[in-house]
Amino acid sequence: MLDRTAIARLIPHQGSMCLIDGVEAWSATSIDCWALSHRAAGHPLRRDGALSPLAGIEYGLQAMAVHGALCDDKPHPPGYLSSLREVELGPRDLDAVAGRLAIRAELLISAAQGFIYRFAVSGDGEMLVAGRASIAFPDGAGAPT
Repeated sequence: MLDRTAIARLIPHQGSMCLIDGVEAWSATSIDCWALSHRAAGHPLRRDGALSPLAGIEYGLQAMAVHGALCDDKPHPPGYLSSLREVELGPRDLDAVAGRLAIRAELLISAAQGFIYRFAVSGDGEMLVAGRASIAFPDGAGAPT
């Protein structure tokens, strides 16, 4: 549905830090994305030759940003990660996944102060990371109500 070029126009993450390669589907309450960037040798989140499941949190956050941009009818200031909750890490590094990463984000709460989403990243049939994230807007001037 959307490719990496279109995604880069929607979110502040640019260059190699734009991690999502495509959007498969989205609705008012959820988005399904995919990525192959986890295999890149020059991945910006790679440490000591590996891409930790913790890096999957950034994939979830970027899916949330894409969803917010697609659903927003007016521009808003960048949001800031205010909390992570119920984070579960899977059994292996993201770069061990041979195929695509599947990234899903589900909007739980939308308010002028920000958003709360549930996200999950999986690959090769395994959950790699999942959790809830809250995004806050400065001065409560951002989220659609």
